[in-house]
Amino acid sequence: MPMRIPRRAGAISAAMLAAVLILPGNPAQAADAVRGVTDTEITIGTITDLSGVTAVQGVNNSYANRLAYDEINEKGGINGRKIKYIVEDNQYQVPRAVQAMNKLLNNDSVFIMVNNGGTPMNNANMPTQLEKGVPNVFPLTAARSMYEPFNKLKFGQFASYYDQMRSGVKYFVEKKGKKNICAMTQDSDFGRDVLAGAVEQLAAMNMKLAGETVHKPTDTDFNASLTRLRDDKCDLIVTGTIVKDTTLIISTARKMGWDVDMLGQFASYDTAVADAPGNVAEGYYAMTPGLYAYPDDPRPAVQAFSKAYKTKFGREPNFLGQMGYSAAQMTILALQRAGKDLTVDSFIKGLESIDGFVDIFGNPPAHLSATNHHASTESFLAVIKGGRWVAAMPEPLGY
Repeated sequence: MPMRIPRRAGAISAAMLAAVLILPGNPAQAADAVRGVTDTEITIGTITDLSGVTAVQGVNNSYANRLAYDEINEKGGINGRKIKYIVEDNQYQVPRAVQAMNKLLNNDSVFIMVNNGGTPMNNANMPTQLEKGVPNVFPLTAARSMYEPFNKLKFGQFASYYDQMRSGVKYFVEKKGKKNICAMTQDSDFGRDVLAGAVEQLAAMNMKLAGETVHKPTDTDFNASLTRLRDDKCDLIVTGTIVKDTTLIISTARKMGWDVDMLGQFASYDTAVADAPGNVAEGYYAMTPGLYAYPDDPRPAVQAFSKAYKTKFGREPNFLGQMGYSAAQMTILALQRAGKDLTVDSFIKGLESIDGFVDIFGNPPAHLSATNHHASTESFLAVIKGGRWVAAMPEPLGY
């Protein structure tokens, strides 16, 4: 015989059910609830390297984001909301990046991700992230996969590694007379993107790589690799490297007495390379989507940024710090243009309305639209002189 529930017990059960349905964060909340957005807050996340082989970039970049969000919060926020900024450390390792993404998506319910670091880490996380409807905004990598294939939730900030390498190789062959181009790249999505640009530009000029080596991001011994490339008579080495491996490769070549020209890209365009001990990186070239404004730059806005950054974090901002500040400024602008009724769609429209944005550092203008989510395609050739990065050419290069 079925058990009968007293009326009062039934009433209590209904009340309890109603209470559950209105608990904060419950999926059965009002249909217009937006992930990561409340009446008072917008939650933004970043997954980057804070303690691994590229920490010098991830730390500086995330610090600059925090500075920008703190500044806007001190002014009252954006359309009545303050930004809550959460940063997770991936140590430049894919498993840690995946773990961090799971936390930010499921525990913190982030609205958007900004400046996520690392090509392999972004590639591993984007399927899950995009499936959840969380935009990947200006990731800290210049890989083509950050904006290709087109997706309404993907926005790239920089000229790609591929484009940078095509432009740089073309210049060195045509203007510097290089004939035996070689490559040293990380065995990763990042390294393969750099290599692809060099290989395809050489093919366009009826040339082939004269030699090639690959290595893990954590490798520290490059004697054998450089000996092999010297035997191949390389007169230019394209480096698909970041900071630590770049410096070690240059230092090893110099110790061997080999003064071969080397050409890096955005990931190796860092003050940590330029001011390496012993001025070892003197003469090293890199293609870069913008030019670093040193703290002694005379422009008042640059000086104000550098002072605020150093006061808050106790260090000088590097190039990736400046790029992080620019990414945050564009993110803030898009949030402002999205209006009080903030949704993913209104935020995307805010981003797509950015056309001709120029940051305080004078980098190439950013152009976005409903059909273009790649902010800039321009890249410059820079070289290390006297322990500082300087422009080797006044105008951006193309191919």
